[in-house]
Amino acid sequence: MRIIQRVAVPASLALSLLGLSACSGGLKTSNPDVANYEMGGMGPAAPGSGSLFTLGKGSTGGAASNTNIQVNAYLWRATLDTLSFMPLVSADPFGGVIITDWYTPPGQPGTRFKANAYILSKTLTADAIQVSVFEQVQQNGQWVDSSADPSLASGLEDRILARAADLQAAAKNTK
Repeated sequence: MRIIQRVAVPASLALSLLGLSACSGGLKTSNPDVANYEMGGMGPAAPGSGSLFTLGKGSTGGAASNTNIQVNAYLWRATLDTLSFMPLVSADPFGGVIITDWYTPPGQPGTRFKANAYILSKTLTADAIQVSVFEQVQQNGQWVDSSADPSLASGLEDRILARAADLQAAAKNTK
C-alpha cells in the first residue's frame, strides 16, 4: 500500500503541474480592443467605436454587443495608479470596482486602512468616482473597527480625478 502511495502522489502532482503549465501560454487575441486593455492602453482601439473598451464585435455587428465595459478608461487607470501603494484584492473592469487589502502605513504600526473604489460612469466627472476608506486600530492584540477620517476618501477621489485628467490630456496630446 505504501508503494502505491509513494508513486501515486508524485504522479498526480506531476500531472497537475503538467496541466497547469499547458494553461500558462497566456491569452492570445486578435481583437485590438482586448489587446489594448491587456497592455494597459487607454481609450478605444478605433475611432468611433462608441465606448472606451469593447470586447467582442461591439455595437456594429455580431452577437457580442452587450460586452462593453461601462467605466471610463482614464478613471480606471488613475484609480489603479492612485491605490497602487495598497495591496490589491480585486479589480473588476466590467463593474468598475477596485478593492484593496489592509494596508499599514510605515509610521503607524497600530493602524491599518482598506479602500474600495467604485467607478460609476463613463464620463470623467467628479461624481463618477466614489471611494470608501475603512480603518482599524489594534487594541489588546485585536484589530478593532474605527471611524476613518472622511477627508481620506475625498482626498483619494481628488487624486484619482487629477490623475485621470492628466492621462486624458496626455492621450490627446499624442494624437
